[in-house]
Amino acid sequence: MRNALTVDVEDWYQPELVRHHLSGEEREGQIEQSTGAVLELLRERGVKATFFVVGEIARRHPCLIEEVLGQGHELGCHGMSHRPLWELTPDGFRRELQQFAETMDEIAPGVPILGFRAPTFSLDNRSRWALGILTEFGYHYDSSIFPARTPVYGVSGCPLLPYRPSADDISQVDEHSKLIEFPISVWTWAGLRVPVCGGFYLRALPWPFVRFGLREISASRPFVIYVHPWEAYRETPRLSLPFLSRFITYYNIGKMSERLTRLLEIFRFAPMKTVLEELGELRP
Repeated sequence: MRNALTVDVEDWYQPELVRHHLSGEEREGQIEQSTGAVLELLRERGVKATFFVVGEIARRHPCLIEEVLGQGHELGCHGMSHRPLWELTPDGFRRELQQFAETMDEIAPGVPILGFRAPTFSLDNRSRWALGILTEFGYHYDSSIFPARTPVYGVSGCPLLPYRPSADDISQVDEHSKLIEFPISVWTWAGLRVPVCGGFYLRALPWPFVRFGLREISASRPFVIYVHPWEAYRETPRLSLPFLSRFITYYNIGKMSERLTRLLEIFRFAPMKTVLEELGELRP
């Protein structure tokens, strides 16, 4: 069984707990260096992934997008501005998707973009209107739902396998829905849903715990791993954030590359589109 490996291509200043704490003058990006390091690791291991790209990053760094495609990876959409859905109106979201489509038509004409991931996993029942808009724009799958409630995001009670979400309640299945949801993977342990699949959780939890949880998940279904280039890059700037935000954003930063390497040694990975095809959810 192959699992989905995904990279959320956003720069160090775009995460939710960082972006409100700096001015425009401080936003000197390093996305080419940080993403380049991830690309090199995947190239060495012969692994392909899905790169969910922020449109503003693609517009400023078209050569980076060309490199991602040149190495055989899948491209997905991570919004145009990295603003979470709860900050957008339906019309604002349509404008973002239109701008993203126009940007990609200039950089990579003819390359299909089938998948979407909302910044900060901001798809929940407050923003379920986004599902219909994604269908309007021709997206085939989404990977925005975090199926456990956290202080910032998440939806309780969602299926753990890929499913077709209802437009009335995204935690429920609607077999007639055109959009497939590949929820972020959690391990069910002692009745709790424990995130072990990426970001802060992959950096902060003890490695034996993460490895065991992922093995438990993979015994019955494919899981999805998500990483951000800035958290796998030792030169990422550190801001003086409030204590909890600083801990969540920067704890064990730089060790993500080591953990990603370990994951690539233990598990088999493919782009999300490929995993959904192997599950029979998408046609090749």
